[in-house]
Amino acid sequence: MTAFANVDDDKYRYQNPELNLCPENYSLLTDLYQLTMAACYTGEGIEQKRASFELFVRRLPEGFGYLIAMGLAQALEYLANFRFNSAQIAALQRTGIFYHAPERFWSLLTEGGFTGDVWAVPEGTAVFANEPLLRIEAPLWQAQIVETYLLNTLNYQTLIATRAARLRNIAGEKAKLLEFGTRRAFSPQASLWAARAALAGGLDATSNVLAALQLGENPTGTMAHALVMALSALEGSEQQAFIAFHQYFPGAPLLIDTFDTVAAAEKLAKKVNSGEMTLTGVRLDSGDLVSLSKQVRSLLPQITIFASGDLDEWEIQRLKNQGAEIDGYGLGTKLVTGSPVNGVYKLVDIDGIPVMKMSSGKFTYPGKKQIFRSLVDGKLQSDRLGLLDENSGKEKPLLELVMKSGKQIKPTENLQTIRERSALSVASLPQETRSLENPISVKVEISEMLHELKEKTKKLTAKNAKDAK
Repeated sequence: MTAFANVDDDKYRYQNPELNLCPENYSLLTDLYQLTMAACYTGEGIEQKRASFELFVRRLPEGFGYLIAMGLAQALEYLANFRFNSAQIAALQRTGIFYHAPERFWSLLTEGGFTGDVWAVPEGTAVFANEPLLRIEAPLWQAQIVETYLLNTLNYQTLIATRAARLRNIAGEKAKLLEFGTRRAFSPQASLWAARAALAGGLDATSNVLAALQLGENPTGTMAHALVMALSALEGSEQQAFIAFHQYFPGAPLLIDTFDTVAAAEKLAKKVNSGEMTLTGVRLDSGDLVSLSKQVRSLLPQITIFASGDLDEWEIQRLKNQGAEIDGYGLGTKLVTGSPVNGVYKLVDIDGIPVMKMSSGKFTYPGKKQIFRSLVDGKLQSDRLGLLDENSGKEKPLLELVMKSGKQIKPTENLQTIRERSALSVASLPQETRSLENPISVKVEISEMLHELKEKTKKLTAKNAKDAK
């Protein structure tokens, strides 16, 4: 019987009501069934069998023609820190859930870190349905437990990067796009990932100070209505609020829609034209942005006009189509929330045996796979999904070996490199794939070898099921 830790020993208690996350907790940030399956594998003596799992989406989110892969840097950092300490193991034992788990399971957790290989497409790469963003090749117990965290980081960051790329594609290269989503992201951690993915996907800057500084960028922002209201009430007018703010932040963009947008612009125009004030930009956060931006432009023709307020790619397209005079956009709620990227993580090979799922609507292709991409003059011609060891010919294999035996072998790329790849990836796509209205995704061809393996695996699985009866 397993020797459980003394429940009264405070040094083994593992409670944190605030639920703050740090790297030493990564291994426990998983779903329970990952651990129970790992315990079962251990009891059956198969926990060290080499397993390959691939992470992909079966279907793109509605209205999307492509995805921009993102989150690999955080995935690799997680795998590098994957291990269980004595307090975590004691906490698991105290639950009573693992009472019948084999003693070897606890030894495995105590001794183990991630020792597998990771294949992945580079961050910023456009991908389509059924194409693996990442493959884990590792001992079965390790490859199983890491599923939850990998899906969490890749699914969310891929969503944000894709939204950012779509926003950039619609707004155009010259528009200034700012990420303002921290207060709307689903958690503080999500706000950091959202800021990173948005910048990597094509946005220019973020208002998230921590994210910006950790990424080696400068944060950006203007002001809130609270400052205008507070200083107007205490110092006499909206204009006094603007003057006071500029005293400490000369030339900073001003938020001009707290009371009367046009009246504020008229008064600012007088100060700018008389040389009393240097102004670089103004922000509009409410009202009819088409009409207001045109009126503000007529009063402040040389000033950058920013717009914010629940904007997304469809709204920006509408504003542009109606002739709005807007130079930049602040993107928040609809950038960092929305329809999820429903990535899945499925076993494709165990101990050299290709396996597949045949559930209705949830079919998967067996075997370790590679994406073979054909580009001509920077334009995507076709994608072919095949087996890892197929001849690529003139096609470019997208999945790269980035971690070997638990050690990262390719350095983490800087933000600018990923941002440039994102831009090139989107530019390579057909216009109908980039369209917001009924986009047509790229049809991914299935190689002959993969098709043959699928049919062979189906027949073998059916035969085994029949023999088992």
